[in-house]
Formats: sequence, structure tokens, C-alpha cells
Amino acid sequence: MDKPAPTRLLLVDDEAGLREPLASYLARQGFVVRQAASAAEARAALAEGPCDLVLLDIMMPGEDGLSLCRHLAETRAMPVILLTARGEATDRIVGLEIGADDYVVKPFEPRELVARIRSVLRRALRGASGSNENGPDAGEMLQFEGWRLDPLRRRLTDPEGAVVAISSVEFRLLMAFLEHPRQVLDRDRLLDLVQGREAHLFDRAVDNQVSRLRRKIEADKARAQLIQTVWGGGYMLAADVRRVPAGTV
Repeated sequence: MDKPAPTRLLLVDDEAGLREPLASYLARQGFVVRQAASAAEARAALAEGPCDLVLLDIMMPGEDGLSLCRHLAETRAMPVILLTARGEATDRIVGLEIGADDYVVKPFEPRELVARIRSVLRRALRGASGSNENGPDAGEMLQFEGWRLDPLRRRLTDPEGAVVAISSVEFRLLMAFLEHPRQVLDRDRLLDLVQGREAHLFDRAVDNQVSRLRRKIEADKARAQLIQTVWGGGYMLAADVRRVPAGTV
């Protein structure tokens, strides 16, 4: 039996005194770690080859971590964990709202970070394979109102066949709706399905992620038809979902 490929991490932090020892520790835990001292170096590293998860410091000279996180959320379905020295709840919420999957506040215990990495990767894998027994099979796509989502490739295409970039969180949010079509999902249920309680998300962050997803899939940006708000209840995907083999039109 082939051994599973090691998890590839990109560690982005301008502080070499933290970055280098942490990279060594993560390598000893079995991860393949690349390092970047700035957002520009991180962009270059990702252009050279993909990774499975990004560890991203918020406070960096030049382009900061939140800006890079926003870019990753808009262009890649790639999990991001923010590393921040800031203790204010607002900074953490902003990071989660723009697409980060989790955050760890400095100084942190390296073992805690490893636990967070594995938790985020488990959620990402669960999202790709389906969060319950009714999840899509390998090679199966989910189709709704002309849209198609390939869960394994995390590839969303619009009714005209154009690829629409979605973040890791947006992907899991969409999967939650597609696995529960025409069912009302309240915020607590969405937190459980999408983010996991360990991320300490607030209701406002759920609302913002739904708004971001709506902007990408709704034909009328001012009036939601696919993901509808159920006042006092939560949100509902108002569409039927079909499972079709990959490659069918």
C-alpha cells in the first residue's frame, strides 16, 4: 500500500527567530515546510508549487497578512491559519470573515498549533468527501441551477462553464448547503458544519461568509434567490441538487 503524501505547509512570518525554529519543529512532526519572510515571498512560493495549508502571520512589513489572506481566499481553495500577536477579538473576526480557517495567538504552544493544523485539515477533507453518509462519491459532481461543484477538486463552475474561485471556508459553506438543500440551517448548525467550534466564530462571521458566497453565485446581487435568509431561522439553499458523474454536461 502506498504511503500517503506528507502534508505541505507554507509558513509565512517575517520574524526569523520564530519562523525557523517553528519550521524545524513542524518538520519533525512529519510536515513538509516551506518558509517565506514576506507576502511577496509567499506569492512566489505558491507560484512555484501548491501547498496544503498556509500558516500566515498578520503583522508583516509591506503587504500584511490580512491582505494576503484576502488574496488567497479570492483565488485559491486553500486552508489558512493566521498567526497573530494581537489579542483583540476584532482582528480575529476580520481574519475569519475574509476567509481564514482558524487563528492562533502568539505566543503559542507548538503542540497546540499542530493540533489546529490537523483539525483544519480534517475539516477540509471532510468537506471534500462529504460531511455525512450522503456525501458525493469519488468522481461525482454536484449540480444546482446550472452551477456545478467538483468536491474533490474544489472546482466551482457557473452555468456558462467559467470557473469561479472560492475560498476554503466558502467551499465548505457551499458543501453544507448542497448536502442539505431546501433545509433551514441556523447559524449554530452552520458553525458545526463549516468552521468547527474550536475556531470561536461569531454569528456575524457566518453572516459575512454567506454574503461573500452569495456575491459569487447569485445572478441578482441585490436579491438572493439561491441562498435565502429565513428570518429567525438561518439560511436555506432554495434549489434542487443533482449528483452527476464528472464529465457529463
